[in-house]
Amino acid sequence: MMISDAMEDEEKWLAEGIAGIQHNAFYMHRALDANNLREALKYSAQLLSELRTSRLSPHKYYELYMRAFDELRKLEMFFKEEERHGCSVMDLYELVQHAGNILPRLYLLCTVGSVYIKSKEAPTKDVLKDLVEMCRGVQHPIRGLFLRSYLAQISRDKLPDIGSEYEGDGDTVMDAVEFVLQNFSEMNKLWVRMELQGPARVRDKMEKERNELRDLVGKNLHVLSQIEGIDLDLYKETVLPRILEQVVNCKDELAQYYLMDCLIQVFPDEYHLQTLETLLGACPQLQPTVDIKTVLSQLMERLSSYAASSPEVLPEFLQVEAFAKLSTAIGKVIETQGDMPIVGAITLYVSLLTFTLRVHPDRLDYVDQVLGSCVKKLSNRPKLEDSRATKQVVALLSAPLEKYSDIVTSLTLSNYPRVMDHLDSGTNKIMAMVIIQSIMTNQACVSSADKVEVLFELIKGLIKDLEGDSEDELDEEDFNEEQNYVARVIHVLYNDDPEEMLKIICTVRKHIMTGGPKRLPFTVPPLVFSALKLIRRLQNQDGDEDPATPKKIFQLLNQTIEALSYVPAPELALRLYLQCAEAANDCDLEPVAYEFFTQAFVLYEEEIADSKAQVTAIHLIIGTLQRTNVFGVENRDTLTHKATGYSAKLLKKPDHCRAVYACSHLFWVDDQDGIKDGERVLLCLKRALRIANAAQQMANVARGSSGPVTLFVEILNKYLYYFEKGNTQITSAAIQGLIELIKTEMQSDTATPDRISDAFFACTLRYIQFQKQKGGAMGEKFDTIKV
Repeated sequence: MMISDAMEDEEKWLAEGIAGIQHNAFYMHRALDANNLREALKYSAQLLSELRTSRLSPHKYYELYMRAFDELRKLEMFFKEEERHGCSVMDLYELVQHAGNILPRLYLLCTVGSVYIKSKEAPTKDVLKDLVEMCRGVQHPIRGLFLRSYLAQISRDKLPDIGSEYEGDGDTVMDAVEFVLQNFSEMNKLWVRMELQGPARVRDKMEKERNELRDLVGKNLHVLSQIEGIDLDLYKETVLPRILEQVVNCKDELAQYYLMDCLIQVFPDEYHLQTLETLLGACPQLQPTVDIKTVLSQLMERLSSYAASSPEVLPEFLQVEAFAKLSTAIGKVIETQGDMPIVGAITLYVSLLTFTLRVHPDRLDYVDQVLGSCVKKLSNRPKLEDSRATKQVVALLSAPLEKYSDIVTSLTLSNYPRVMDHLDSGTNKIMAMVIIQSIMTNQACVSSADKVEVLFELIKGLIKDLEGDSEDELDEEDFNEEQNYVARVIHVLYNDDPEEMLKIICTVRKHIMTGGPKRLPFTVPPLVFSALKLIRRLQNQDGDEDPATPKKIFQLLNQTIEALSYVPAPELALRLYLQCAEAANDCDLEPVAYEFFTQAFVLYEEEIADSKAQVTAIHLIIGTLQRTNVFGVENRDTLTHKATGYSAKLLKKPDHCRAVYACSHLFWVDDQDGIKDGERVLLCLKRALRIANAAQQMANVARGSSGPVTLFVEILNKYLYYFEKGNTQITSAAIQGLIELIKTEMQSDTATPDRISDAFFACTLRYIQFQKQKGGAMGEKFDTIKV
């Protein structure tokens, strides 16, 4: 209620002030029309007296000021025309000083002063000096600020600048600079004094009002920047020191922040670069509460853009040692402002790093130095918990990745992993994902064991549990995605030198083996395949004196895969053992291949109990064993016997049947030197047929109907395969008998109709018919089969 009442009162006071201005303006206009100087001065003074009010806020006072300003423009036009009022400018300048109140007197004096300067009847510098000194007579902050703003407004186009009509006859650029600096200094003092007025309960309101007036002060710096005569020397020797003196001495948080920001924005980047030491030297002297990080960040942003504008300016940065000065200044600011939040310090380092990457991208020592400074600031502190600080650290670590598309460049930064150590485990994982994504996006290749060591140290948050990790918080989908990323990065580690590649593999193995049972199933397979790729490159060499040989790598792989049995992940371990056995076969290493098969069989016997997993495993074993050709007769018989033995022990009859007929391929390898034991093939197929027949009978007993004839059709296809391959034990009569058996089963009363089986059998018969029509030797063989 009180606030609304105050606003209503203010509106009323403003309306009264505007009415007073309009009333006196009416009579002033009549006096101007009548060329009556005395009446014009009288009513203009009364009009300007409305600006003496102290009851309006800056915003409302500005409205009142603009009404008066418009009237002063008309009065100035009248003063310029001497023939209308019949008074010389010099006499007029004296005459207006007889006004009763100081505020109207000074507004009139400034107005006449503008005309006085334009008439050139007196040196410009004398008039400006007189005006700026006389304005000290008004010390009320708001009234004084608007008065001096008026002075700045009417004088800005009349300064004795280079090329200006007011230059010469003793009027120099220095006079213009002196005038603007003095006006700026006095305005800043008035602005700062506003903060000291009013009780604590209205402090926020006063702060807001001060903020509204800041542009009045900042305009002076803008005017300074527009003076053509201010060259680098003048700026360095006079302008900048005077401005900084005023900024530092005012000891006001709002003023210091705004003026530093204004200074950086209005003056040329080249000047900032050449006066960097002076400018930065003022930063530690500012109030501790000043948001200096934003000021410095903007300075570095401008300098970065300046460096990017032209390659020709880069030597200037080296000449003035810009990086060293900025780095030292940031260190001093952080040291001086001891209570600066950690997020503020890291933000400064992010800005410095961004500046360094833009201006000195080739200086990795600078980049590492910035990271080192950040590590020093973060040392002796617990893990970061402030989300804003964490976000800034991520920005700090991401900057080099974005700049250098080659991840290897970032891996050479010794302080990079030390910064990551200060992240909490969740953010550490996010950063590790960012690093891996950078590698994938840029198709980077990490090609040395040392670099791999650094890389895996960086992404350790994904490779092993860190302190503070909680299993309860782990989302399974997120975890799987993380581990798939790790698996992908293992595949891009490569070196043409086998010895170095083996070192890389050993380094990766060292790290991933610490990952625990949940991670190993994701990370061991890519490592195994990476090692197998290396083995295939070394396939034809096996000198024991070589540091990297297939034998040595196979030993490493045996130990690595063995770890999966403790996870446990027996199915995965079995698959990897079989992959290694196949690779050993290609390298002609019979003992190694035999050992891997042995390990696979042990896993099958001791660890794989699920019937579906057993079926998959036995088919994998049979398929791999069938492709191996390194074994002697004894070893192959042993392994084949084991495989057929496992097939016979499967629980479900259909699985048992399929495994047995699959074993037939172990006795018939369709290579030039392959095994071709037709009798044992026929034995397997006959046995499979008996098992299929038994399965049908069991189904008939259990369910009152026999199952589909799919197993018989599958066995028929095996008969046809071996018949076609030239196995003399497989006769057309046997095939004919099997076809008749299937037809009988399908027509049986107990048969279960099955469209899939029927279609399968029909396709098989069509194939026989196709072979018969083919002609030639194959056609003759199939001709005896009746379909």
